[in-house]
Amino acid sequence: MRRLPPFFALRALESAARHRSYSRAADELAVTHGAVSQQIRRLEAELGAKLFERRGNTMVPTPAAQRLADELGRGFDVLQNAVSEFDAGAARDPLVISLDPQFAGRWLPSRLPKLLADEAGAHMEFRVEDRRADFTTDGVDVAVRYGAGRWDGVEAQHLFAETLFPVCSPKVAAEHPMHEPKDLLTAPLLHHGYRPWSLWFGAFGLDTPPREGLLFDDSVMLVEAAAQGLGVALARSGLIEHDLAAGRLVRPLEGGVASELGFYVVWRADSRKLRRIQALRDWLVAEAAVVQEAVE
Repeated sequence: MRRLPPFFALRALESAARHRSYSRAADELAVTHGAVSQQIRRLEAELGAKLFERRGNTMVPTPAAQRLADELGRGFDVLQNAVSEFDAGAARDPLVISLDPQFAGRWLPSRLPKLLADEAGAHMEFRVEDRRADFTTDGVDVAVRYGAGRWDGVEAQHLFAETLFPVCSPKVAAEHPMHEPKDLLTAPLLHHGYRPWSLWFGAFGLDTPPREGLLFDDSVMLVEAAAQGLGVALARSGLIEHDLAAGRLVRPLEGGVASELGFYVVWRADSRKLRRIQALRDWLVAEAAVVQEAVE
């Protein structure tokens, strides 16, 4: 396949032929008169033919150059229409967002009305998934993931870090007075398979008691069990602020243990829906800014 001349040189030829002026072509292309002249000379050298003749203040294209300019103009129109359709599709198609189940179940629902009333929430498709969605093969545009923020091939914006601390129902707090960390040793504990109580007791220099009682692998069920008065749970700060505000849960002890994990907005930098992704990202970041205030 024959190598084409530089794209900008072809644009300079088309614009100069249409305006019959290097100066007007330069204004249209936001470059200098000299830059247009240089590109035309470069084309003449590459094509081996004279392209313009000066007649007074007018640059008149040769018949061959005029035919080439006409074809280029039609080609540029096709490109412009294709780009416009691409942009229109990016605005018209749903923004597909893959959500961590805990985030979707605890953090987002109460904020959905506000999101959907905002421009950032227009025409969205939500997918709640335990697995990590593939941006290339799964048709996902943006995701909210839980982790350390290190994923290959994507951009990640931190939403909020998590603090781990005990929570329980007001009834359990009244039945089992807790004033310092060691008081938890005699309280009924609810357990999570991936966030053991050793994270809490170890931070205060205490030995973790043997695991007894209910064990969960789902944070939503763990928190709900605590709200129902079944025991004390080690909760994740980003998922229980509304339960604390409503009084369904209380914090029987002050303090917390920082987690190295948190929630992140994740996307591909080359997404055709980048503007909409950035709008959603900014909205989520602004909403997440109040999480720490709500639980501290």
